[in-house]
Formats: sequence, C-alpha cells, structure tokens
Amino acid sequence: MRRRLCLFWGLLLASALGAAVQAETLRIATGELPPYASAARPDQGISLHIVRQAFAKAGVQVEYVFLPWTRALVETRDGKWDATAAWGRNAERDKGFLVSDNVLTEQWQILYRSDRNFTWSSLQDLAGLRIGVVADYTYTPAFWRMAKDGTLRADVAPDDVSNLNKLLAGRVDVVPLDRNVACDLLGAKFTGEQARRVRAHPKLFVPDFTTHLMMSEKLPASAKRMEAFNRGLKALRQSGEYGKILQQQPCAADLAQAQQGG
Repeated sequence: MRRRLCLFWGLLLASALGAAVQAETLRIATGELPPYASAARPDQGISLHIVRQAFAKAGVQVEYVFLPWTRALVETRDGKWDATAAWGRNAERDKGFLVSDNVLTEQWQILYRSDRNFTWSSLQDLAGLRIGVVADYTYTPAFWRMAKDGTLRADVAPDDVSNLNKLLAGRVDVVPLDRNVACDLLGAKFTGEQARRVRAHPKLFVPDFTTHLMMSEKLPASAKRMEAFNRGLKALRQSGEYGKILQQQPCAADLAQAQQGG
C-alpha cells in the first residue's frame, strides 16, 4: 500500500512539474511601433502576434512589457527580460544576443510629397536632399556611412511622426519608412488631406529588411528557448497560420506597393 502511495505521489509531482515547465511564461521587452508592436491593438501588433503564436507552437506562453526601445534593448542584453522583439539586424546592436530566424520582412520605401517629382535608383541619387531619419533606426550600413561622411544629409528626428510632419511642412525632402508603419501613422495621426499629400517610391529602400527576436547570451536558458522559438516559427509557417497573420495594412495614403527584389 505504501509503495502504491509513493508511486501515486511521485507521478502527481512529476505531472505538476511537467505542467509548470509547459506553462512557462517568458517576459519579452518591446516598444511601440504600430502596426507591428502596439499595446493598444487586441493582438498587440503583427510582429508580436507572430512571436506569441510561434512560442505557443512550442508550448510556451509570453507576456509583453512595453518600454522605450533603447531601454528594452539594454535591459534585455543585461538579462532582465527573457527576450526582446522585434529588431532589424545590426552588427553592433546584435552583440551579446542570440538572434532568431526571420519573424517578418518589412517593406522600407522612400516617402516624398506629391507636389514634387522624385525618383531614385541608388543612394547617391539622394545626395543633396534633406533626409528625415530616426537616430536609432537600422536603415543600412551604407546609408549610415554616407551620412557620417557627409555624402548624405541626414536630418534626425525623435520619431516617425516628427519626420512625417517635417515632410509635410517642407523641412525635409524625403523620409525612409516601412510602408505598413507609414500607412498606420498617416491614418491615425494625420488628416485625410495630409495623407493624400504623401507618396512612396516603389523601389525598396532596404531590399531585405528582416526582423528578429533576440535573447541575451547571459541567460543560461536562452539557447534552448531560441531553439524552441525557431521550431515553433517554422511550424507556424508550415501550418498556413503565418500567412493569415501577415497582412498588408489598409492605407490612408496613395502609397505605391513595394517592388519586391529591389
């Protein structure tokens, strides 16, 4: 009888421990970047929904903590948070992190006002133009090199809304921005008349702008968690659910569709 009771309690304890592991909740630091990451959206944003569903495929729950982006990055690198999402690749920023497979590919284009004739084929064509940028954004290494050496004139603003306001006011000539972000901001922060004054050149500013989940190398569990995430992300793609989540945002402005492949 005693042996049966020991076996019973042993199985019960093992079951409880297994459930605890299975129900692990990861705290992921992120920031506001609608429609990809937003505390105001029911799904908390397209990117964050993909991350949540990928982890769910691996039996892991997630909880998002919204912070200023730089703070989210620094604190995650230090090990305060289990992960941070979602980031473009940058050799300097990637230091100290494990980086996931691609969560989604953004469509970065160059925005300009509808009252001017604008075209471009290489970064050199942007020389002489006032380019509205955000200091912490990835863009491309070549872009930042040319901005640093003075070939390109980068006009720094604290955020995308400020850059769009500058564009409409004629204080900058062009603004590189992801199409979905531009559509979301123009619909939420500007009037219809203002939105109609913005155009997007169809050539991709960044040909392959992938975004990623990142985990600190300081946390012992990061490697196994990253394996689980990548496995779940692959399963999400194969199931067809990924394609349903990844959607083109409705656009308040007449922005040209991006030409894939640059």
